[in-house]
Amino acid sequence: MKHVTIELVNATIGYKTKNKATIVASNLNGSLLKGKLVSLVGRNGCGKSTLLRTIAGFQPLLEGRVIQEGKEIQEYSIQERARILSIVTTNTMHVQDMTVFDLVAMGRSPYTGFWGKLGQKDKEIIAESLRIVGMEQYNDRMVETLSDGERQKVMIAKAIAQETSVIILDEPTSFLDYPSKIKTMQLLRTLAHDKNKTVFLSTHDLEQALQFSDDIWMLDDDRNLVIRTPKQMISEGILEKTFGYINWLQNLE
Repeated sequence: MKHVTIELVNATIGYKTKNKATIVASNLNGSLLKGKLVSLVGRNGCGKSTLLRTIAGFQPLLEGRVIQEGKEIQEYSIQERARILSIVTTNTMHVQDMTVFDLVAMGRSPYTGFWGKLGQKDKEIIAESLRIVGMEQYNDRMVETLSDGERQKVMIAKAIAQETSVIILDEPTSFLDYPSKIKTMQLLRTLAHDKNKTVFLSTHDLEQALQFSDDIWMLDDDRNLVIRTPKQMISEGILEKTFGYINWLQNLE
């Protein structure tokens, strides 16, 4: 039986000011499932970041519903939501005098209370999270000494340590070199398939989305949300209509 972790129901996304609401996209419907990696694509300015922030609860809906694990998003407290959904953003975390272990330990904050005291179970979860991303040997390294690829792995480990059913990532490979991009996407696909996570990410890299995703969500030029498998996106001509190039995609069919 398919397990729905997040569902959009007739959602209208955008921004509210005192005097008016600016609609970015409306009547959006879709479901994210456990065990799947889903990529969100579309042209620049189509509303990908707005949709991502809305699903994550950072930005309120204008209309409709976002349902997480059977409840509407606004029904959860911040701490409750942090036990369901973890976020990896494009913003570089500038930290000084912090070890890799300490940064990943921040993922345990929804469980450790006000003082953030780590128990043995927390330490084991942190160690396992670092092992999953292949960074267990970097426990005591200072975060500022890491490469971009290493830092991204640590941020993903932090999200894993949070023990959520959903991991949302905003452009997770945008600042990485090509080998690091591939390794990161392989890691995220493994998390979805082997750890039964919902992994939902935005990306400008269409080739990467087609290669690694189980499903693709696309905001098209009319701000409609189109949901298909990668092969369906190609065979139905949806990508060609929106992005205007298709030749190299034929090899992925």
